Amino acid sequence: MAPLISKHRRKAAVEAAAEERSVSEAAALSPKLIYEVIRREGEEELRRSTKSLVWSGIAAGMLISLSVLGESIFRAYLPDTPYRFLIENLGYSLGFLAVIMGRMQLFTENTITTVLPVMQARTTHALMCMLRLWGIVLGANVIGAFAAASLFEFTPAVSGEVLAAMADLSHHATGMPAMEGFWRAIPAGVIVALIVWMLPQADETAFFLILTFTWLIAAGDFTHIVAGSVEMAFLIVRGELDILPAIFRFFIPVLVGNIVGGTVIFTLVAWGQVRDDVEGS
Repeated sequence: MAPLISKHRRKAAVEAAAEERSVSEAAALSPKLIYEVIRREGEEELRRSTKSLVWSGIAAGMLISLSVLGESIFRAYLPDTPYRFLIENLGYSLGFLAVIMGRMQLFTENTITTVLPVMQARTTHALMCMLRLWGIVLGANVIGAFAAASLFEFTPAVSGEVLAAMADLSHHATGMPAMEGFWRAIPAGVIVALIVWMLPQADETAFFLILTFTWLIAAGDFTHIVAGSVEMAFLIVRGELDILPAIFRFFIPVLVGNIVGGTVIFTLVAWGQVRDDVEGS
C-alpha cells in the first residue's frame, strides 16, 4: 500500500509542478521583468559599434519610407469617401512593421530602450554613451530618409498619382506651425515607447500590436520625426520646402516633442513603477 501511496504523491507533485510552469508561462510579465528585458536590450545597443549603428539606422530610415509610400498608395487609389482617411492610415504602419520587426535602429525606439540603463547607472559615461547613440541613429535615419525620397522623386519607381498623393501628405505633415508640431509629437513619442514596453510579452501578437498603435499615430494626425523626415526630405528634393523652415518649423519641434513623449513622460513613468523593486533587489 505504501509504494502505491508514494507513487500517487509523486504523480501529484509532477502534475502540480507542470501546472505551476503552465501558469508561469501564461502569466503576463511583471513590470520589473519587462523593465529588465528592455534595459538589457538597451545595454546591448549602447555597446554596438558606430559602423553597425550607422548601417542599421540608414536601413531604418529607408524602410520607414514604406509608411509614407503605403499611405500615399491608399490615398491615390481608394475612392474619395468619408472613411478613406481611416483606411489609408493603415499604410502608415507598413514602415514601422518592417523596421521594428526587422530589429533596425529607429531613433524613437531609443528614447526608452537606451534611457533605462542610463537611469539605473546614473553616470556621466552612461549619459554620453546614450547621446552618442542618439546622434548616430538620428543622423543615419535622416540619411536613409533622403535616400528613399530621392528614389521616389528622381526615378520612375513610383507612379505620378502616388507622387501627387505623397506631396499632399508631405505638405500637411511639414506645414503645421512649429508649436503644433511639437505638441502633436508628444503623443507619438508616448505611443512608440508604449509599443517597445509591450513587445516583450507580445509574442505572436507583435504584428497586430505594431499595426494598431502605429495606425493610431497616423489616424490621430500625430507627428513622428523619422517618418516625417521622409516627407520633409521628399519636399526638399522636389524644391518645395526650404532648409531653414524644414529644420526650425518641422524637424526640431517634432524631435523635441518625440523625446518629451518617449523619455520625459513615458520612460519616467515606467521607471517610477519599478524603481523600488529594482533598487531594492
